[in-house]
Amino acid sequence: MKEEFLHFIWEYSLFDKSNLRTTDDEPLEIVSPGQRNTDAGPDFFNAKIKIGDMLWAGNVEIHCRSSDWRRHEHSLDKSYRNVILHVVAEDDRPVRRPDESLLPTLVMRYAPELDQRYAALLQSPEWVACGNAAAQTDPFRLHHFLGWLLFERLERRTRQIGVVLHATQNNWRTVFYRLLFRAFGFGVNADPFEMLAKATPLAAIGKHRCSLIQIEALLFGQAGFLQDEATDDYVRQLQKEYAFLQAKFSLTPLEKHVWKFLRLRPPNFPTVRMAQLAKLLQQSDALIDKILHFQHIDELYALFDVETSSYWHTHFRFGKESENSPKRLGRASIDRILINALAPFLFMYGRRQGDELMCDKALSLLDSLPPENNQIIAGWAKIGVVAENTFYSQALIELKTNYCDKKQCLKCRIGAGLLTHAVRPEAFPSGLP
Repeated sequence: MKEEFLHFIWEYSLFDKSNLRTTDDEPLEIVSPGQRNTDAGPDFFNAKIKIGDMLWAGNVEIHCRSSDWRRHEHSLDKSYRNVILHVVAEDDRPVRRPDESLLPTLVMRYAPELDQRYAALLQSPEWVACGNAAAQTDPFRLHHFLGWLLFERLERRTRQIGVVLHATQNNWRTVFYRLLFRAFGFGVNADPFEMLAKATPLAAIGKHRCSLIQIEALLFGQAGFLQDEATDDYVRQLQKEYAFLQAKFSLTPLEKHVWKFLRLRPPNFPTVRMAQLAKLLQQSDALIDKILHFQHIDELYALFDVETSSYWHTHFRFGKESENSPKRLGRASIDRILINALAPFLFMYGRRQGDELMCDKALSLLDSLPPENNQIIAGWAKIGVVAENTFYSQALIELKTNYCDKKQCLKCRIGAGLLTHAVRPEAFPSGLP
């Protein structure tokens, strides 16, 4: 048995509340179960419990066995002195306060069906434990839950971005620059691209924006791609420019081995993506200002509609010729950059600046983009849950990766709804609280 399961039963009042008595045979009434505490300290705050004729207000601690109180050393922790009720599944040892008085304890009884249903969810071999329950949920309730999940996803990204913002002394341009670079890694090379952003001063790019060959030299040189012997005139020119820039800005390049090519389609090679990024940086002056003040998504598509320099029309890697094919940043690739860099940045910027319109702009951007096309979204579609746009596809990715895959059914409104519906169908007729 998991303690979090008992927390769930207590929070939703799914236990047998008839003729409640403490282990000391005192009559007991739960006036209010309290508020769930997700931080350190007792499990529930501000509960109201009537024991005998006395009404108590304080905290509730929940354990599988009453002996867990001593095993967790709560007697030594001052934050547990205001516990008014100890709730357990098994009373195997009385718990006493420092003054030797017994801590009121309730052995919580509940329907065996709850245990069975929860075990079935945890042991389910299905793609998602609840099967097609999400597809059978009332659409209004499901969309409300997905909206909540999207905010949770953005809030987590906001915290991650906040760490970078603090590390850069609130330099918004540097934060955006790193997010943009990471997005150009398209998952597989996201970390190396972020390393490249940290290793390449934004000031160096700004001072040489007028020259595409110098921007390319900065990026490819810092990425470690110019350390081998030159195979053609283009590489020799890059090496010459990089030698100058490296000395000028005291640069230290990355090791080339950090970049991943294996099992990538050639258009997704980091060399191609880097050439596209170089063109974007070279042709887009004041990029962050344009991002913050765009009015329509077509402005963003126009801004990111970039094509590599001519060398890359016939190359995917240095020194290896290929058929002539211009390497333009496609619509699907732009969408991924908007999702993974621009939307989180706009949301974070709006939160920190107290600008709700900027937060709304981030949400509207996700609402206007088509749903993502990946295995997770395809999996949801197979069980009848179809994403209308990126707003909902991002929410479904959050649900799958941070709830379903981790078997966090008790924290999921769909999973919780299935359990509560089994005991209290009148409270949750749709199976979703």
